[in-house]
Amino acid sequence: MLKNLCKKAFAKSIWVYHCNTGACNGCDIEILNILTPFYDVERFGIKLVASPRHADAMLISGAVTRPTLPLVKRAYDAIPDPKLVFAIGSCATGGGAWFDTYNVTGGADKVIPVNYYIPGCPPRPESILYGVALALGLVEKEVAPVELKQMEFPIDMYERNEAWEKRNVIYELVK
Repeated sequence: MLKNLCKKAFAKSIWVYHCNTGACNGCDIEILNILTPFYDVERFGIKLVASPRHADAMLISGAVTRPTLPLVKRAYDAIPDPKLVFAIGSCATGGGAWFDTYNVTGGADKVIPVNYYIPGCPPRPESILYGVALALGLVEKEVAPVELKQMEFPIDMYERNEAWEKRNVIYELVK
């Protein structure tokens, strides 16, 4: 349903507003990297804008800290409807390494509704571009096949136990 809505609402292009909510700048560098001529997201109609009032989508990077909480809400409210929100990086998706600290309220979904999560610390520019293109319906979702293999030990279990006992002889002398 959301994919069909995105195709109708954002048929030609999407303008994004980047909001740093307390990131270490790793995700910010990768977001700005997709704007370079190497990745050239403008060929897909994706453009970075400076004001949330001109944006169709919001890219959030970093765990939402208490000082930035009202600013994030105000920026989200300034984006006209319909709008999309992308949480970029592990800090924005769940708080990252600071998820339980006193100054961090958590990921972006604790503050505003998030439509798409792009995990990684920091996520690669290809994954950010793929996530936005997937949301816009420019590419089809692909799933990699999972192949399970039985783990083989180089030595069998009995030889391993004997080797472990020989290695830990010093512990027997201390007892």
